[in-house]
Amino acid sequence: MFATRDDVLQWARSVAHENRFVAMIMRLDINTGIKGRTLFVLIGCERSGQYRSRKKDFVRRDTESMKCGCLFKLHGKLVVGGQGWMAKLMCESHNHELAKSLVGHLYVGRLTKDEKTIIADMTKSMVKPRNILLTLKELNVNSCTIIKQIYNARSTYRSSIRGSDTEMQHLTKLLERDQYI
Repeated sequence: MFATRDDVLQWARSVAHENRFVAMIMRLDINTGIKGRTLFVLIGCERSGQYRSRKKDFVRRDTESMKCGCLFKLHGKLVVGGQGWMAKLMCESHNHELAKSLVGHLYVGRLTKDEKTIIADMTKSMVKPRNILLTLKELNVNSCTIIKQIYNARSTYRSSIRGSDTEMQHLTKLLERDQYI
């Protein structure tokens, strides 16, 4: 029995991490007010389902999808009376080998809000990306973040400072502000 839906998700993700796979939300039903419908969350393996191409006629033959139709499913639902959440394992089998390491999985390596603020502060201080990554790894030993995500976060931070201006427009504004000729 769990107190909230987020507790179910956190527990499922931590157990999946220990067992070397990534759990993600497949389907989520929110309270719509319709009589007879209950809140639920369906959690599955990141490799469940089939790849859907965005372009109908475009097929790349030199790459392959991670999706392999994995059957693993965990169903979390609100207990009658709203006293908490219950999790039920619907299918426990995987039809693929489990990962040796989760480093490089984008879903697991996502940056938290705290990590993004650390990256922003260190970027302001002109710290190199590799040192930012080392700092994040020291703060969270289980972090699966890779250097590419650090570069992306730095780029996002810089573009948020710049706003809608291009790099040249922003440079011109800074030169005018600091009275460079």
